[in-house]
Amino acid sequence: MAGAVLLLTTACSGGEKDSGVTVGEKGDASVPQVTINPGNGNTKAKPEDGVVVTAAGGTLEQVTVTLKGKPVDGAMAADKTSWKSRTLRPGARYQVTAVAKSPKGKTATVNAAFATQKAANQLSIVDVTPSKNEKVGVGMPIQVVFNRPVGDKKAVEQALEVKSTTPATGAWYWMNDTTVIFRTKNGTWWAPNQKVMLTAKLAGVKSGKKTYGVSDFTRQFRIGDSHMITVSTKTHKLVVKKNGKKIRGWGISAGKGGRVVNGVDTYLTTSGIHLTMGKENPAIMTSEWMGVDPKDKKNGGYKEVIPHAVRISNSGEYIHSMAATVWAQGRQNVSHGCLNSPPAQARWFYEWSYRGDPVIITGTKRRLEPLNGWSYYQMSWDRWVKGGALNRTVTTG
Repeated sequence: MAGAVLLLTTACSGGEKDSGVTVGEKGDASVPQVTINPGNGNTKAKPEDGVVVTAAGGTLEQVTVTLKGKPVDGAMAADKTSWKSRTLRPGARYQVTAVAKSPKGKTATVNAAFATQKAANQLSIVDVTPSKNEKVGVGMPIQVVFNRPVGDKKAVEQALEVKSTTPATGAWYWMNDTTVIFRTKNGTWWAPNQKVMLTAKLAGVKSGKKTYGVSDFTRQFRIGDSHMITVSTKTHKLVVKKNGKKIRGWGISAGKGGRVVNGVDTYLTTSGIHLTMGKENPAIMTSEWMGVDPKDKKNGGYKEVIPHAVRISNSGEYIHSMAATVWAQGRQNVSHGCLNSPPAQARWFYEWSYRGDPVIITGTKRRLEPLNGWSYYQMSWDRWVKGGALNRTVTTG
């Protein structure tokens, strides 16, 4: 059979192309039989099935699968009678070499070549947060966005790996059909000053009808020092700790309250575990978010240009500079929900903070919702884990 080459044995038998390549003679117990699937010459192999090599009458000594000369990952069974590769790239040609040895020392070597079917639709990653090599805070989530809705979320989630220098326990959560997020377990954070690597082994993963990942993706970033920010809206104090030690503190003015919409006081600062999300200098803040014309001063309209603003939610909350309310900072809550800070302190924080730093706010009756910005730690751990397609925790060590 074309493509099946027998070395160091005295007999060879082969099956049909689609049923694999078999080497060895069934009547000769001293010669191992080697079967390779997909079969030699197959031009429409399914990428999601990978390559399976089995041995009968002996054990596998070596299995090599290559794509353009580069080896393909695979795993040998404990008894060394079978080997299976990872998923394969669609529309690609592969070569396989397998060597088996019988208990009596007879060996069989077989070579095969095949091609995988092409992907009618391609699944790819269009965005990942954090950025490449970004230094981030200990609360930083990993957010992965795909180019199209993911049908088979289990298969895709199975292909996502997170590794860190220091082990952590975390889990994936599907926000919607195109976005999945990884974070560490409630009550824990990333260990500071370490590297984290996301690997998405998407090549050959079938995510929907005639839809496959066609390439892998990697993203490395670094966890910086531990930055922990705690805020009390009752004492009007903000405290900053670096690696467990207090390094700064200042008076703030939080949300004053008094504007209730659908049972929610939108002028109250939200209490809960926030994460710093980004920086704006300046940030343009207006009353348009609450449906009030900025020119309508009678109904609370405003438009302000705010320097050194660090976002902590999607509902318009920032830690930012506000010279006009220095008189209230440390004494009284007068803002529309933000944490007004002295200009010098706000500038320092703007320059010092990472994305993903925890900001834990207490003292108000308005609870931070779990999906308001990056407030994922507001969700219970059980609920977060169940939000993953595989409903499992992941160890990143």
